[in-house]
Amino acid sequence: MTDATIAADPGTVTVWSDIGCPWASLALHTLRATARARGQELLIDHRAFPLELFNSQPTPKFIVEPEVIVIGAHRPELGWRVWSGAESDYPSTTLPALEAVQAAKDPAVGGLRGSDQLDAALRHAFYAQSRCISVPSVILGLAEECPAVDAPALAGAMERGAGRAEVYAHWRIAEGPQIQGSPHLFTAGGFAAHNPGAHFAWTGDPQQGGLPRLDGYDASWAEKLLDGLREEKGR
Repeated sequence: MTDATIAADPGTVTVWSDIGCPWASLALHTLRATARARGQELLIDHRAFPLELFNSQPTPKFIVEPEVIVIGAHRPELGWRVWSGAESDYPSTTLPALEAVQAAKDPAVGGLRGSDQLDAALRHAFYAQSRCISVPSVILGLAEECPAVDAPALAGAMERGAGRAEVYAHWRIAEGPQIQGSPHLFTAGGFAAHNPGAHFAWTGDPQQGGLPRLDGYDASWAEKLLDGLREEKGR
């Protein structure tokens, strides 16, 4: 893997994803929850896999919502629900949220810890609270709830367009063969998995009424990843 694909720090997990991807949000929840249960420190370097740039359109609600239902029913601890806000408030873009997560990586704003806290808050706000994470005021309101994020510093960074160049640079890298989709996780120790643990398929074209079928979810991948991080850090 190239340096552009994966963080060199052996204690850091590199996650390529879109905040609007339910499968990525499931993977991140699994990883964070497993690390908390083990009492293990976790650093995540978020890289953008901006679906709307790949597809030249907003990620369709008729694809996202069935996935939310299937995943939320399988993992009720997530607290997800179908969109309950006004239809006009449904996010048409996740780029501002992705940019804010990148901007938060600046040590003056929050570093990797702050960036990850903001990423988690944005995903929860979208999937569990039906909040429009396309709107800067919503993003900044969530940032104020993140202990490791300096929200005023993030506001200034967003005004300057911080994070946008990084999102577009990530998109260009992700067009290559090493990144298979959202989510794709890597560690410097050799772990690499696209949508780990999920065994699912669409029953047909979602535009023609096809639905996602989740045949199973094996969360043991997170234990293996975290075991590998611990071993690498112990060397």
